[in-house]
Amino acid sequence: MDELRSKGPSGLPSRMKPEWRAWLAAELEKGPAAHGWSEDQRWTLARVAIVIARHFHVRFSPAQTWRILRQMGFSVQVPVRRAAERDEEAVTTWIKEKWPRVERR
Repeated sequence: MDELRSKGPSGLPSRMKPEWRAWLAAELEKGPAAHGWSEDQRWTLARVAIVIARHFHVRFSPAQTWRILRQMGFSVQVPVRRAAERDEEAVTTWIKEKWPRVERR
């Protein structure tokens, strides 16, 4: 029966050391602007991989980066597709009053 017992995951152990994960979590909390990406406030796998490479001099592929983040408890976050300036009252008024006229044409 011993030959049926799992020998654990195959392959090489991850180069991402456990003590690096705490540092990475703290850096991700600071946001992308703290690392030079001020055009938008979204983390991408490529950006996270760059932050890791800059600090630890180890490169990870997007797939490896995603695996690390998932193991750390992160998940995919999809931004809401609504403008921050959206005026719900104006939208409701437009739908009730103007849309019926536009739709008839």
